[in-house]
Amino acid sequence: MKRTLKNVWSPQRRNRRDVDVYLPASYRSGGPRRYPVVYMQDGQNLSDPATAFAGTWDLEATLERLAARGLEIIVVGVHHAGEQRLEEYSPFPDRRYGGGAGESYLSFLVETLKPRIDRTFRTRAQCDDTAIFGSSMGALISLYAFFRSPSVFGRAGVMSPSVWFAQGAILDYIAAEKAPGGRVYLDVGMREGGNTARNARNLARLLVRKGFRRDTRAARGASPATERRTRRPVSSLRYIEDAGGGHQEAAWAHRLESALDFLLD
Repeated sequence: MKRTLKNVWSPQRRNRRDVDVYLPASYRSGGPRRYPVVYMQDGQNLSDPATAFAGTWDLEATLERLAARGLEIIVVGVHHAGEQRLEEYSPFPDRRYGGGAGESYLSFLVETLKPRIDRTFRTRAQCDDTAIFGSSMGALISLYAFFRSPSVFGRAGVMSPSVWFAQGAILDYIAAEKAPGGRVYLDVGMREGGNTARNARNLARLLVRKGFRRDTRAARGASPATERRTRRPVSSLRYIEDAGGGHQEAAWAHRLESALDFLLD
């Protein structure tokens, strides 16, 4: 069940955007039950082919499969701001591409959008039940948000992150910051080209040095159900290298179910 909040105003960015809210089927029954929330960047690409850039993430089918296993969540798909996308998704300016307005975009999420979502829907508002998620530049701002606002976002989904942007400034930022609690899902496709895979590996190593405990079972291909049966301590970092994955929605859609399961189960 999807509801769209039209033309949501951002006083921090002085612009408007649509926000799609995906509610689990059980939400219709009402009652006191509350749900964890995932804030996803590039919301126009999640489920509607008419608004997606190059295919969708097939989000609704993924959410149905997770619900069948007992994991029901609310997803907030935040549409990007068109020509301002790169500017908003970059926490640091790049010498060639500019940008660097990520802080004001994050303020919009934290100060304006999340309070509205929590007022309007039956959410579990604590940081441990709130994830931020994105791919490419959307992954970059999601990772930054996790370290910048750990009291708000206790989980981060980071797919094919644009670590290269601003000459890798995100790595320096993370190295200098105190590591938050919570969990990080990080992945990369091995057919993305350039230095994407090398950058993702460097980021994974940095997170381990910061104290995140890597989920080695995922690297060996264990299913989420198998992982739960092992009764081992919960890992705080899952890092995946997808041998056939490219830099596109179809690849991210393929990995989405496992990512959400790890972050919020």
